[in-house]
Amino acid sequence: MTLVDESFAVPQSYSAGGFRLELLGPQHNEADHAAWMSSIEHIRSTPGFGGDWPPPGGMTLAENLADLQSHAARSAARADFAYAVLDPATGEVIGCVYLKPGPPGDVRVSSWVRADRAHADEALTVVVTRWLAEKWPFLIITYR
Repeated sequence: MTLVDESFAVPQSYSAGGFRLELLGPQHNEADHAAWMSSIEHIRSTPGFGGDWPPPGGMTLAENLADLQSHAARSAARADFAYAVLDPATGEVIGCVYLKPGPPGDVRVSSWVRADRAHADEALTVVVTRWLAEKWPFLIITYR
């Protein structure tokens, strides 16, 4: 189901505040896998996570690829959106942002950063909240 109007041009990327966000897809497989596998306990303790993701035992690279393909398909269908968070200086994946639209004008947002970048969590929240308010068609933004 499409929850974001077809007239809205979904951003492929966004840069601000020391972060670069790119729509998450198979091209991020190895870097994404390395990022979250190194930080499972940290991510599970992040508000908005801790249920069944990430799996305590991790996933194989092939399983992660299937997950990223699913994220890309849902983004293409405009059902929900996942963005890799990159360090703009190095290009390495340091986290992810997930946008889950609900009723018209509403979005639920969650994000994580690698354990070694935990200090960046609050700054990422500020950047993403501002981006959504300024560039996306959402009226109500619920973070986590």
